[in-house]
Amino acid sequence: MTTLSLSDYLQSVHAVIGQVFYEPVWVRADIQALNSKGGHYYFELAQKDDTGQIIASCRGTLWRYHAGKILQKFMHSTGQSLQTGLSILIKGTATFHAQYGFSFNITDIDPTYTLGEIAKAYHAMLARLHGEGLTDLNRSLAIAFDLRHIIVIAPKDGAGLGDFRAEADRLSQFKACEFHYHHATFQGNHAPQELRQTITTAIKQHQDEYHALPDLLVIIRGGGAVGDLAYLNDYELACLVAEQPVPVWVGIGHERDRVILDEVAHTSFDTPSKVIFGIEKELRERLYLFKTAINTIKYQSKQRLATAQAQCQREQYRTQTHANARLSNARHALSHHTHQHKTVLARLTTLREHCRHLQSVVLSSHPKRMLAQGYAIVRQNNNIVSYGTINPQQKIDIEFFDGKMSATINKTTPTQ
Repeated sequence: MTTLSLSDYLQSVHAVIGQVFYEPVWVRADIQALNSKGGHYYFELAQKDDTGQIIASCRGTLWRYHAGKILQKFMHSTGQSLQTGLSILIKGTATFHAQYGFSFNITDIDPTYTLGEIAKAYHAMLARLHGEGLTDLNRSLAIAFDLRHIIVIAPKDGAGLGDFRAEADRLSQFKACEFHYHHATFQGNHAPQELRQTITTAIKQHQDEYHALPDLLVIIRGGGAVGDLAYLNDYELACLVAEQPVPVWVGIGHERDRVILDEVAHTSFDTPSKVIFGIEKELRERLYLFKTAINTIKYQSKQRLATAQAQCQREQYRTQTHANARLSNARHALSHHTHQHKTVLARLTTLREHCRHLQSVVLSSHPKRMLAQGYAIVRQNNNIVSYGTINPQQKIDIEFFDGKMSATINKTTPTQ
């Protein structure tokens, strides 16, 4: 049995690879990791299946004497540098070293392939968001009439934030609205997660302090390399922006730049400066509507006041006329009643005199007085009787002024 040392065996492998794979080939791969040292670039390359599982991997090397030209071409074409997560089309040859193992020696990188992959991923993400109804969700929200509280999320000390604040501070001086600033990183692999956390925290803090949602959420960032902006093309970040309960305005990059947040925001602006001018425009429009409403209210108030005054005058005239008529009638009635009163008073005076006369007559005809003059009262069975009503069969009682007596009638003689 023939035995070989490990170095001899690996040298044989090196020879075979050198003989069979000496021609450069184009290979598609994803960058799993990337670092540089001494001007050389060292890659961890991989291929994934549809489930995201790595099915192939190897090391890649871009030597210094090729790196400068290749990286400059890639940056100029794509607007970004090589970084973890990119899909690339690389040209090179297979190399094998007994000590360092297998590696792919990179001699060229096709930037158009990477651009295509970025665009493909972008449109796939956009199609997914549209299919889930998220591209129009935030856009359906109405802008508050009174823009009082606006949350602004931007990189700290960024140029775009400076341009924004120059105009925003002027609006704040006029008490037009109040801006609440929060900062986050907008580039790097951790940027999407930090942005999501900042958005969530900013909304919660505002609710805790003011017991209400803000009127507007603004996300701004100044221009930069396409690769830097590409970090914002994150599906979960786009979902969070789309599902915000308040309108979200974004102004990221320059006029030529567009990220996935532009697709799901309520309103997208080319630059941060245009965002603040958009806010100022909204405030001006609302001020115009407010002034128009005030003028309309004043005009309608004057019209209604004039109508009310005219109606009041008519009612006053009608009331005065009616009152005068009733007063005239009352005067006539009073005059009539006064005349009746005088007539009744005269009759009462006459009746009073007549009553006094009758009173004197009655008093003069009192029984005691009549008895004192010699008259007598005859009763039979306790009833006063006259000659025609006396019963001769019964006794009678006779009352005199100074006493009473009983008698029996023996004979009656009528008066002739």
